[in-house]
Amino acid sequence: MQSETETKESISYEDFKTQVLEDYKVAVTSRECSLLGRREVLTGKAKFGIFGDGKELPQLAMAKSFKNGDFRSGYYRDQTFMMAIGNLSIENFFAGLYADTDIENEPMSAGRQMGGHFISHNINEDGSWKNLMEQKNSSADISPTAGQMPRLLGLAQASKIYRHVDGLDAEKFSDNGNEIAWGTIGNASTSEGHFWETINAAGVLQVPMILSVWDDEYGISVHAKHQTTKESISEVLKGFQRDEGQNNGYEIIVVKGWDYVELVEAYNRAQKIAREEHCPVLIHVIELTQPQGHSTSGSHERYKSDKRLTWEKQFDCNVKFREWIIENGFSTIEEMNKFDKDIKRQVREGKKRAWNAYITPNKQKQKELLQILSSITKNTDAGEQLTPLIKKLKSTKEPLKKDVLSVARKTLRYITNYKGEDKTELIQWINDFNEQSFDEYSSHLYSTNKPIDQEILPVYADEPKMVDARIVIRDNFDKIFETRPETMIFGEDAGEIGDVNQGLEGLQKKYGAYRVADTGIRETTILGQGIGLSLRGLRPIAEIQYLDYVMYALQTISDDLSTLHYRTKGKQKNPLIVRTRGHRLEGIWHSGSQLGGILNLIRGVFVLVPRNMTKAAGFYNNLLDLDNPALVIECLNGYRLKERLPENLAAFKTPIGKVETLREGKDITLVSYGSTLRVIEQTAEELAEIGIDVEIIDVQSLLPFDTAHDIVESVKKTNRLLVIDEDVPGGASSYILQKVLENQNAWRYLDSKPQTLTAKEHRPAYGSDGDYFSKPSHEDVFEKIYAIMHESNPDKFPKLM
Repeated sequence: MQSETETKESISYEDFKTQVLEDYKVAVTSRECSLLGRREVLTGKAKFGIFGDGKELPQLAMAKSFKNGDFRSGYYRDQTFMMAIGNLSIENFFAGLYADTDIENEPMSAGRQMGGHFISHNINEDGSWKNLMEQKNSSADISPTAGQMPRLLGLAQASKIYRHVDGLDAEKFSDNGNEIAWGTIGNASTSEGHFWETINAAGVLQVPMILSVWDDEYGISVHAKHQTTKESISEVLKGFQRDEGQNNGYEIIVVKGWDYVELVEAYNRAQKIAREEHCPVLIHVIELTQPQGHSTSGSHERYKSDKRLTWEKQFDCNVKFREWIIENGFSTIEEMNKFDKDIKRQVREGKKRAWNAYITPNKQKQKELLQILSSITKNTDAGEQLTPLIKKLKSTKEPLKKDVLSVARKTLRYITNYKGEDKTELIQWINDFNEQSFDEYSSHLYSTNKPIDQEILPVYADEPKMVDARIVIRDNFDKIFETRPETMIFGEDAGEIGDVNQGLEGLQKKYGAYRVADTGIRETTILGQGIGLSLRGLRPIAEIQYLDYVMYALQTISDDLSTLHYRTKGKQKNPLIVRTRGHRLEGIWHSGSQLGGILNLIRGVFVLVPRNMTKAAGFYNNLLDLDNPALVIECLNGYRLKERLPENLAAFKTPIGKVETLREGKDITLVSYGSTLRVIEQTAEELAEIGIDVEIIDVQSLLPFDTAHDIVESVKKTNRLLVIDEDVPGGASSYILQKVLENQNAWRYLDSKPQTLTAKEHRPAYGSDGDYFSKPSHEDVFEKIYAIMHESNPDKFPKLM
């Protein structure tokens, strides 16, 4: 089905005719898939459908200029493009609708995403990179509108890096930066902030990005007059048009979505500009239609006028393409009718094959279970309860997996006292089913093909040099950049001044502005740069100035970065490191400790909370040998504290998922992380003076958390637990408690109620007094621990107040 149409001038008439007709076949195949796909949803075989009908022709034109090594960052209307480049078959299309969990049948997500979300397979089974220069690449789509835009920037910037940075191993990733990042977006989604932030950043960076705006004048039911100033994104963006002879903006092209020749010429022109000049191009594709409306959840007849509906039928791009083919003598009406009939048959047959491939394994499971249940019914007195379950299961002609497993699990309720072999067989059958289902639905959240808990200790001289902690970070980054040309760091103030805390001091001058770079104030696209760069074999470190500012980029981290490995079932990876700084400073917007929210929104990303800069540097060193994305939160008030300077820079590693016991004790286990540990350690000395012997554990890694279950071993010894945290009540402290009490079963060993000591519910107030009255202080820690010990031994520890 792959379309490789060339320009009419470069090939013979017959060859051009053949390719035009092949394009028509792809367009009609895509349309028929959309039409039949909607029916599958309405009949209940599929859950939801959102299709690319009405956008076929421009996607064919885009596919002609899309070359091996290029990347797509699009959205859920691009099925025709994926068919045209040979990455989506009829069977694949319907397998996506049915949520087939077999990655061979449904290569886009193995049923984890709804249909219309596309990818290419970019890594091998062992986690190594495929040669991306030998295939056409698509980054994994997400549903949130304009969510594809931030990563598009990074995909394009990677070509800039490969063209201008020496020493890179580019064989699998780039040919001198000639690759284009192709984006697609609906006209209404250009209202989103992600779109504007990306558009501005791409113009500043001058990267080879081509963005197509599919414009059918609506965003679901809402007309463009409510979406876009002047009802036209190309009109609004005229100020971005580059000056003649200069690459200081965009090349903006407007083309009708039903004009085949103009579309092919527009895309060919755009790709030459972007590929050769590294100038971004916006293609505004106007006069498109959406024949079935937005999705299967509604009908466009409800909100479009009769006049508009009539126009859409006349200017449907497939209809206009057919007319053009006949008018130019490439085919006759009779031949075209035969084409249409044959394609409809092929789509029906492909749909049937996809359904059979999806439902057959379920029927096999149904058959297996019925055999087991038949035996159990004969051997027990539970027939009265089991007969209705068996009858219902037998009558289900096209069972879902849940239909089958649900019956098996309910059966166990009625045979609790039965000990027969067939019950053992049933339990094993359920366990096997659950294990298979975990792989199908819950695997690949993290990229764990390499060990994460390796520890290499810092090596120090006999008389180590004591330096400001920022020097440890700076010199470690220096060594990283010296030895790893694929690494780079970028963020607000990260370049010329070496970040706001001087952790990158002098490194831009040493390694250049492509590798140590300033950015604008645009957190979402800083993250997007990192995601796109990491998808193309580079090792970026995206710096967000403060943890509080991560909130601007949280949607992108949550919906895109954290889910990529999961939603592709391990077929793509983005080993991005996000560097930031937070915890105790002074003020509402500069005391970032909002980890409770972050932890629950970015599962899939490691969340690391080093207590000092040596630990932070060790995390960076470890992460650069791994494939999982991570958020590293340095202590904002720790850069001027003194630390020993290690000799084995860029080599020592802080283990991920392991806690560290900072002080051993017998009376109570204190669990914390980050800057608060300094408060706790100082308070521990005061507690020791009155006979309270505390054990202090540094979590270090919140995601993943204490994989060796060391905290419970401490609780076995002390029989008391206090989690101290500067997040709000119910935040990270509750997360830690759940891990320790529920996952590690520490409740078995407690003699006192497990407790937390947290910040107040509000954001921390400004100033030293604001910090004192907002977050746990020395006195708060002392009094909380004393109160716990008072409850245990009131004679030895009389009440303070």
